[in-house]
Amino acid sequence: MSFITPITLSARGIKLVPLALEHEAGLRAAAADGELWNLRVTSVPAPDETRDYIETALKSREEGQRFAFAVIEAASGTVLGTTSYHDILPDVKRVEIGYTWYAKRVQRTPVNTTCKLLLLTHAFDTLGCNVVGWRTDNFNLASQRAIERLGAKKDGVIRGHKLRRDGTIRDTVMYSLHQGEWPEVRAHLHYLLSHPFSA
Repeated sequence: MSFITPITLSARGIKLVPLALEHEAGLRAAAADGELWNLRVTSVPAPDETRDYIETALKSREEGQRFAFAVIEAASGTVLGTTSYHDILPDVKRVEIGYTWYAKRVQRTPVNTTCKLLLLTHAFDTLGCNVVGWRTDNFNLASQRAIERLGAKKDGVIRGHKLRRDGTIRDTVMYSLHQGEWPEVRAHLHYLLSHPFSA
């Protein structure tokens, strides 16, 4: 039995459902809102790459390396983006959260905070994780601010870690949150979501 089994998570009008090929059109439309594939420091697929993106995620799920979700607006069924558990290490009960992106219209809204609350709650309270991690491009300052705002701690920087889509080599900034820090972070996320202007 795999460490992470298919599950749907939901709260506050947002559903995280296992990513599937049926989400291709919705994911393509979400990425088109802001032409997100043009962002240098993210891995959002271009329209003609969307099916391959999903198929790669599904292959990684079979291998136990990544579990991708489609982020859905519950009321309309609209796909808003995607997020994943990845670098899954069952032996030490550690996962990372990443491959996260949303349609431009829902960026800087409570959507991301809601998704992180759902993913962290499942990781710590259901899967019993000891650590949840994040990684991001050293030039993706918006992502770093969002991760730090959750209460994660910066572990360090891996220099010359991987290629960007434009062929340049990026440094990767690593963050983590430990089980003992989760109760305070959970309270913080609930606070943010109860004060919408700060979420």
